[in-house]
Amino acid sequence: MAGSDEGAKADGAMLAIGELADRIGVPTHVLRYWETRFPQLRPLQRSGRRRYYRAEDVALAEHIHHLLYVQGFTVEGARKVLAGGKTTRPQADAPKVSAERAPDMTAAGGIPVEALISLRRRLAAALG
Repeated sequence: MAGSDEGAKADGAMLAIGELADRIGVPTHVLRYWETRFPQLRPLQRSGRRRYYRAEDVALAEHIHHLLYVQGFTVEGARKVLAGGKTTRPQADAPKVSAERAPDMTAAGGIPVEALISLRRRLAAALG
């Protein structure tokens, strides 16, 4: 059957770092940085130190992305959420974006639009 499913991986298949980066919309170096800050994110490393993300790693990376880019948490705040501590959003007025639309909404440079809106609101509040 020809179509958009050609070349797509089955659910549960491991993703290479580049595939995961494309899927959630961040550069590969961001994923490597997250591995240093979030001890729960531990992909398999094969020959040549190639990283392969299992389904649970993919879900965790998507959750980290949501906490940082959509909800506006700092890395330390996101770490606390994942550790079971703080669970409230830092900004009550953070924009609400449906999960279906979030990956499509990026500004030039690949920055999610909702992250830019949240940043603008926080800056405006800080300035008075």
